[in-house]
Amino acid sequence: MMPLLNVERLSKSFGDHQVLKSIDLTVASGDVTCIVGPSGSGKSTLLRCLNYLEVPTSGAIYLQGEPVGVRWRGDKLLRMSFNELCVQRQKMGMVFQGFHLFPHKTALENIIEAPVIVRGKSKAEATDEAFHLLDKVGLRDRANYYPKQLSGGQQQRVAIARSLAMQPTLMLFDEPTSALDPELVGEVLAVMRQLAEEGMTMVVVTHEMAFARDVADHLVFMDGGIVVEAGDPRDVLTNPQHGRTRTFLARVL
Repeated sequence: MMPLLNVERLSKSFGDHQVLKSIDLTVASGDVTCIVGPSGSGKSTLLRCLNYLEVPTSGAIYLQGEPVGVRWRGDKLLRMSFNELCVQRQKMGMVFQGFHLFPHKTALENIIEAPVIVRGKSKAEATDEAFHLLDKVGLRDRANYYPKQLSGGQQQRVAIARSLAMQPTLMLFDEPTSALDPELVGEVLAVMRQLAEEGMTMVVVTHEMAFARDVADHLVFMDGGIVVEAGDPRDVLTNPQHGRTRTFLARVL
């Protein structure tokens, strides 16, 4: 079966600094892949390359068998236009470390913005769907609150609902709990666990090892821009095969 996401020999450099070095990664439909590793290992850069927020230096990314960020014209492979890329990105929801909500819009307005403006849905239809999503993330009673009136955990749950409003095929999470106070982490992870149980395909950059162990189908350990070790989370976390993995886990577990 063709993987939903396939990454082949992906590299990324910023000037003379090579951040990603020939990364290979496959993600099956319905699976959760967690990416862990020390700061500066290239985890977030990899995630941002998946939807072309960062343009890869070389390599290829395929979503449902279609190349991401590029298209064929005859026998030439060309960069997508901005509009073409925007259409493709609708298949990939992304949740960042920061919440990036529109501060002048309520939680409800943040969620309906893209479905109305980008997809052309009626405000009534988008609002009905937004309330369903607010129910999913446990925030229906905060629909008319502005971001400054919400806790960090609540803002991140609104951000997740906003991404889900575009009905993505794949969800990307870039350390979604790293900016939260410890007591707020659990409410965000609970929403992500629910999404995993419902079969949402997710790639998650995280330092939450318990979440990776309990929820992920596949764990990737990165260091120095390469995939050092990958496999079943329970195997990697309890019996790592690479010395660098063992050193890292000894410090974080």
